[in-house]
This record gives sequence, C-alpha cells and structure tokens, in this order.
Amino acid sequence: MSANSADSPARVEVVLVKGGRTKIRYAAELLRDDGVHVLVRAPWAGEGVRDFGFVRFEPGDAFTEHYWRDRWYSVKEVRAADGTVKGWYCDVTRPAALSGGRLVVEDLDLDLWRSADGADVRRLDEDEFAESGLAEADPGAAAAAVAALDELEALARGGGFEDLLV
Repeated sequence: MSANSADSPARVEVVLVKGGRTKIRYAAELLRDDGVHVLVRAPWAGEGVRDFGFVRFEPGDAFTEHYWRDRWYSVKEVRAADGTVKGWYCDVTRPAALSGGRLVVEDLDLDLWRSADGADVRRLDEDEFAESGLAEADPGAAAAAVAALDELEALARGGGFEDLLV
C-alpha cells in the first residue's frame, strides 16, 4: 500500500513513548507504508536547538524517518535546511504500530548516531538503558534491544546501512 497521492499527502501523528509516558508527538507526512516498513517525513519537532556535541538538531532540519513493524529500531535521516545530510539518528524501539493515523513507537533508551560520511558511528545512552530496569522487568525485550543496537552498529560500520533505507 502506498500513501502517495496526487491529492494532499497523507498525515500521521508520530507518538514516541518512553517509560509508559508520551515523550513527544508530532505531525508527519506519510510517504510510504508497505505493511512492514513505514516511511514518514517531518520537520524538527523539538524546541529550539538541541546540541549533542557531535550534531545539532535545529529549526529548519528535516527528518525522513523509517519505522518497521518487525524490527526493534527506527532510523531517522537528518537533513539541514539547505538539504545537506547531517547523518542518521537511530532509536532502539519496540516494533512500530500504525493505526488510526497514529504511528506509535516505544523508545528503549539505546541510540546510535552515524554521520553523513560514515566516519562517526557512536552508541548512545547505554547508561540510561542500564538504569531503565528493562533487563529486570522484561529480559526478552532488553535482549532484543541490545541485539538491535549491535545490528545497527554492524551495519553502520561494515556496510549495508543504506540498504535499510530503500
């Protein structure tokens, strides 16, 4: 099923849940949904600038976001206002659910950054993941989350990363 249309683009509300509470929600354009892979585009939804030190997310940035119903992560291509690719921010999440115009994903704290040139690949927030208590509360989900981060890192460092995004 394709969301592309000559009419106005389909819209969804992306809802990111963390620790059982809504962390952020924002409107996005639904570009494609093939039943497994959901592709949306949205402007930077945060307040002002978020400077991570290795990348800045700021007003004018555009995110092309890839979600899967069968994978434990999402991948967000980040472009500056001038169209330049900054890199890819990857969230380890439970598989996405799209229903009733809402795309819901549960953030499991682990993240990965891959710069546009592929030279900078870094695992993020492993301390938050350890403190989250997920390993004790849901060992299966914790194991899936760690495996997802390992998979993303291997793809980002060894090739095949771009194949995820087609």
